[in-house]
Amino acid sequence: MHIHPLEKRWAAISLLLVGTLGGLIVYTAVAMSIHPPSNVEAIDSTRLHLTPEFSEENLGVKREKDGTVVARVVMARFMVVPHEITVPAGVPIVLRVATPDVVHGLHVAGTNIGTQVVPGYVSQVRTTIDFASVARIGVRNADGSVTVPLFCNEFCGLGHQSMWGRVIVTPK
Repeated sequence: MHIHPLEKRWAAISLLLVGTLGGLIVYTAVAMSIHPPSNVEAIDSTRLHLTPEFSEENLGVKREKDGTVVARVVMARFMVVPHEITVPAGVPIVLRVATPDVVHGLHVAGTNIGTQVVPGYVSQVRTTIDFASVARIGVRNADGSVTVPLFCNEFCGLGHQSMWGRVIVTPK
């Protein structure tokens, strides 16, 4: 069976492209520590504000007994509550996010924090923030901390541009 040289060339190019894309996926998973969400936790989004975890007094950052920092955030049209959170660098952080209304996307600049926030589920991200990474793109504060933006990166309606907050990262 004879295969035309042009077909061989295009077959090689397509295999090279598939191999390159596969390599990029492995690189982002290993070197950049970007992974798909692994936490599937359902919640009644119509009663979100009545749950003990996401009631207004429990939102924000709290340190657990094991030293892990847990930040709880609610993203709702068209706001992020609380508007500002302060987290330490170099410490394991668990970010738990929920929404009562539509699909939102959460992104914190300079970090690997990025997830989709779906009504009816709690989105959870486990990470450790590298201070040098956020210091390169954030705004330095007088106390030595760095402020980076937290914003919605999934179009959620006409007020989408107003969905942002601040993450203040303190050095370890």
